[in-house]
Amino acid sequence: MMPIAPEHRWLYPIDWPELSNLVRFRRAKGRCEHCRRPHGRDVIHLGDGTWWDEDGAIWRDGKGRRVRTLPPPSELLHVQLVFAGMDPPPPHSTRVVLASAHLNHDPGDNRQRNLAALCQRCHMIHDAPEHRRRRWLNGFRLRAIGDLFA
Repeated sequence: MMPIAPEHRWLYPIDWPELSNLVRFRRAKGRCEHCRRPHGRDVIHLGDGTWWDEDGAIWRDGKGRRVRTLPPPSELLHVQLVFAGMDPPPPHSTRVVLASAHLNHDPGDNRQRNLAALCQRCHMIHDAPEHRRRRWLNGFRLRAIGDLFA
């Protein structure tokens, strides 16, 4: 489970751990609801969102759809593939951790349709615009305070 910042803890309901478990493991069955990566497993990936689904013995893209053009990881290490004149990137391995994400970025809105079980990659992609907005807002505030005393 993703850690909650101390200043935001009061926004979450007292039963948040149970609610998060319900979303991640009962509803999503332990898989990311955006890309289907399994919780708690090390997955082989190419760094572009493409990952090896060991259960289905297939490659999947960043949205969980089947990728048909790649050989299994064991062959990928030995075979030279050419993608637009370039060698493919070497595979990496990452441990998948699911977290419950608020789709509208409001931790007080805990309706089921506002919560999604997301792996760390999908969670960061989903939150990126909100993180950029907050970074800009914090910088704007700091510059505004500086202008008051300059």
